[in-house]
Amino acid sequence: MNSQNIKKDVIEYAKNLGATLVGFAPVSRWEEFNEVKEAYRPKAIWPQVQTVIVLGIPVLLPILETTPSINYVEQYDTSNIMLDQIAYRLSIYLNELGHGSIFLPRDGYGDIKVLVEKPVAAFGHVYAAKYAGLGTVGYNNTLLNEKYGPRVRYVSVFTTLAIPGDPLIEKDLCNKCRVCQKLCPSQAFVTREDDLVAQMDKVACAKYHDQLREEHRYPCGICIKVCHVGQDRKLYKSTDIKLYLDEKKALEENPEDPRYQGWVHCRTHGSKGDRIF
Repeated sequence: MNSQNIKKDVIEYAKNLGATLVGFAPVSRWEEFNEVKEAYRPKAIWPQVQTVIVLGIPVLLPILETTPSINYVEQYDTSNIMLDQIAYRLSIYLNELGHGSIFLPRDGYGDIKVLVEKPVAAFGHVYAAKYAGLGTVGYNNTLLNEKYGPRVRYVSVFTTLAIPGDPLIEKDLCNKCRVCQKLCPSQAFVTREDDLVAQMDKVACAKYHDQLREEHRYPCGICIKVCHVGQDRKLYKSTDIKLYLDEKKALEENPEDPRYQGWVHCRTHGSKGDRIF
């Protein structure tokens, strides 16, 4: 079977398992772009790898808009479990065809407290997805996809099979509007004049997430909620970014503001405290 045929079979198999996005990145792209430290590149982790297959499933925007809430916690956990299971099954499928394969889990840490002390995972799915042609990296350090913006969770499968890479998206999808910076609860983003991608205070972000976890409403998700990129906004008729910019002040003045009624309802049930924004 030639590489194009097996690529087609892998896409079909992964999508039948539930993957929405499937992209292919030759390991040479890590060296070509030289954006990721050598110790965090696929070959350093598993020398036999030739291709990284990146799988993604979307985060559903109306649930994300309720963050911080137990509803978003459950969506996040469900997507993580689903991704790991898809990647594991795809790895086994490729192994049975005679192509050694493993998967790197969607989150590379055991507990949010670990990230406070060691705020870097062993492998970054964001750049893997970029090199697989699934999007471009935005100001908020997440991957922006044309269809779903940053509202996608990713996992990666390493395989010894050499598969042609997908074409890269050359034009940045992020326009550096910096709404994510303005609304970040931990104020973790600092603009870099020489780079579209912001400098990120990962420790501040992790500490805020640890606080949310104690309230049973982790993770945060604000920076992906407020991003204007993504066709999903039209699907859900949620294109007014000003609604997010006005949210805190509006709810301080009127906790029963009808524009935010559903979000507040979800935030005040199933978690500790009565946080409404």
